[in-house]
Amino acid sequence: MASVLNQGLCDFLGASPTPFHAVANMAATLEKAGFTPLAEAAAWALQAGGRYYVTRNQSSLIAFTLASEGSVPAGWRMVGAHTDSPCLKVKPQPELLRQGYGQLGVEVYGGALLGPWFDRDLSLAGRVFYVDDAGQLQSSLIDLRRPVAVIPSLAIHLDREVNQKRSINAQSDLPPIVMQIAEGGSLDLRSQLADWLRLERPGAGVANVLDFEICLYDTQPPALVGINGEFIASARLDNLLSCFVGLQALIACEAVADNLLVCTDHEEVGSASASGAAGPFLQSVLARIHDKRAAGSEENWQRLLQQSLLLSVDNAHGIHPNFADKHDSKHGPLLNAGPVLKFNANQRYATNSRGSAMLRQLCAEIDVPLQSFVVRSDMGCGSTIGPLIATELGIETVDLGVPTFAMHSIRELAGSRDADLLARVLTRFYSHGSR
Repeated sequence: MASVLNQGLCDFLGASPTPFHAVANMAATLEKAGFTPLAEAAAWALQAGGRYYVTRNQSSLIAFTLASEGSVPAGWRMVGAHTDSPCLKVKPQPELLRQGYGQLGVEVYGGALLGPWFDRDLSLAGRVFYVDDAGQLQSSLIDLRRPVAVIPSLAIHLDREVNQKRSINAQSDLPPIVMQIAEGGSLDLRSQLADWLRLERPGAGVANVLDFEICLYDTQPPALVGINGEFIASARLDNLLSCFVGLQALIACEAVADNLLVCTDHEEVGSASASGAAGPFLQSVLARIHDKRAAGSEENWQRLLQQSLLLSVDNAHGIHPNFADKHDSKHGPLLNAGPVLKFNANQRYATNSRGSAMLRQLCAEIDVPLQSFVVRSDMGCGSTIGPLIATELGIETVDLGVPTFAMHSIRELAGSRDADLLARVLTRFYSHGSR
């Protein structure tokens, strides 16, 4: 089971260089599993026992299954994750010509670990809007899938102290080289995107590109590493691993309640967007389900929220053997030792003792080990979509995730056993979870 799941995970990671691609791939998987696509602007006809999904901005997705019996469900079972990862995004007017090299101006998205972006074989992927030959506005996803850019390091001979101290200026140090340009030549990314689209979409009739949301990504594919294949190395493990495992669990479960998978964009920059967890997307979907399933009374709505439970699934910091002092000595999760409950007294994580007790009981029933993480008391703590959704909707929320090294790097590391353990937890939660 673990090897099959990991192969599927690696395939998904490699095919999902942007949130747009991740959502498109999840939607394709859901449709193969019998889920019906819904459009937010259309009327919804929901049936008990039905399986549905809806997207927003092509970068956020909510999939749900409805219990087959009873008109008023006994609470929602929700798994939340996010589709975005820290990266370098191409600016709207990115073309730079310096010393005969064509470069692209980039903007840092999220809390990226910048050092590992140097000396990598980088490609471009994202969403492009263009006018076709008939004058109609169209959009398309694009993924070049081959190296077209590199950010070369400065040779150590020219920076002798680089191994003792190094600072990276995001404006001047990060523009990647994409080509050499002869005297009098130029670089026009929109024209280049149009040419690439014509090659990838023959017959699309691409007249000219108007705008784009394009990012750089590492072309090195995901891999199982370690002498015994103990680890998964890949970009975007945070948090596409959770999206993929949650998707598999939702498809596999035998629902006894209304179950939802909530995968939202923009978590790495605070989730404050129309398609982020701090926006109205989830509440809108829940309200429409409630209206169709429970006659929409305000009292039933409040009762339903108080019977619901959200697992906010986002990667946790595994204890690094070279930097063990960066962890609280009693809360250092190990890779391949099971999912991690995440606690923070200042509510950067939403877990409380009631929620953690429920999850511990669930994991004990299926013999899955459960670890705990608390940040050192003298260090700041990251956060997740969990506290945002809990604050907005008042839903009981538990934060958990698989332990990871090098979080927010261009290439992260997780345990190859942990995805399977997490899948068992989420499948059990969807199938038998209770308050």
